[in-house]
Parts: sequence; structure tokens; C-alpha cells
Amino acid sequence: MTSLEYGSIEREIHVDASPEVVFDVVSSPEHISEWWTDDASYEVKPGAVGELVWGDRVNVVPMQVVTAEPYRLFSFRWCYPDDKVDDSVNSMLVTFELTPNGTGTTIRMVETGFREMGWEAAKLEETYLDHSNGWDTFIPRLGDYVARLVSTP
Repeated sequence: MTSLEYGSIEREIHVDASPEVVFDVVSSPEHISEWWTDDASYEVKPGAVGELVWGDRVNVVPMQVVTAEPYRLFSFRWCYPDDKVDDSVNSMLVTFELTPNGTGTTIRMVETGFREMGWEAAKLEETYLDHSNGWDTFIPRLGDYVARLVSTP
């Protein structure tokens, strides 16, 4: 495979919840830690810097909020070289786009930036496949979490 094949990861899921509920689930640290990370800390506003945490702080990854348009769009950068947040494009960009659809919401997640990292081919493929497999796990967990959230009185 050529590196051109590792441009972006896209996943889409429909949930029976309003965009207002879904926006909170994909953007707020307390919700993200229910379906993706073990912990998270940041403000939901453009430019805010924070962290995503897995395990008992075994893996702590800095992140920066890029876009926070309530009920429509949330994006952040992560996977910075040397774990130093900067304004360069040398990081992954994850975007959650929310579209009202009937009585629910379609969530479209796109992660880009793999080719821009400047990695050699083997690292590019390994990281892309790792993230792709991760989203295959976490996007369904996102759907399950939303379903539990809206069914709880």
C-alpha cells in the first residue's frame, strides 16, 4: 500500500438522540471518558488545551480544541510530535460532525493528518491501522453510551 491510502479515517453512526445531547457526548470530558478515554480534562472552547488519559495516567496525550460549534461540530488536535501542543498541522485532527436525521442524529467522525506527520511508511501504516481499529471499537461504544444515556430517566 502507498502512503496515499492513509489519508483519513471516516466512521458514521446514527443515534436516536438529539444533536444537543450528542454534542455533549462527543465534546465534554465527562462524557468522552465514558465511551473513549479513561479520563479527560479540557474546556469545550476553541483554543483550549487539555489532555486525554488512558489507564491510571499510563498514557496521557495532550490535545487542543479546534472547533466547538454547539449541536453541529466539534474538533480537536492530538498526537503531537514529542507530545508538545503547538499550532502546526503536525498532529491528528479529529472532527465530529452532527446532522439531525429524523428523530435522531447522524454522527460523522473523520480523523486526518496521518500523511502530514512525515513518518516513514511502516510507522504511517502502523499508526493508521491502530487508529482505524480503535475507532472501530469506540464509535460503536459511543452509540451504545448515547442509547444508555437517553433511555435513563
